[in-house]
Amino acid sequence: MLLTTTVMSGYWGQSPDLAEIGKLLKVFFTTLQYSYLFGFLPALMIGAVEDILFHVKRIGPALRILLVGIIAFAVAELLYGSRGQDSGAFQFIMYGLVGFIPGTISAWLVHRFVEETPKVAAEPSHDQSSHDNGGQNVPAA
Repeated sequence: MLLTTTVMSGYWGQSPDLAEIGKLLKVFFTTLQYSYLFGFLPALMIGAVEDILFHVKRIGPALRILLVGIIAFAVAELLYGSRGQDSGAFQFIMYGLVGFIPGTISAWLVHRFVEETPKVAAEPSHDQSSHDNGGQNVPAA
């Protein structure tokens, strides 16, 4: 992503030389820990929120997915929305969608593939000998 944004910003108007590539790699490796910090940890926190809501049985799957999306929207907006000089409704929505979309997708995936199905009560077996003998199991001679 760093390479893409560097090229798209026009930083390298001409073909890059080894010094500029070295600067790019230095920035990449020094900021890698922050990329994980600001990307991976919020995802784990939203996953924890989804897990808490998953164990509240009164909340249905659709409401849980919506709540996780709203919480992820708010968290992403608070974390990323104040960065940079751009502000306004468009930036508010775009930064919020950075949290909303993965939050709702992960909550939907939990609903689709992880949720426990309700266990069906075991029905008593109906074999022929119990019906013929008044409900008592008498061995055949």
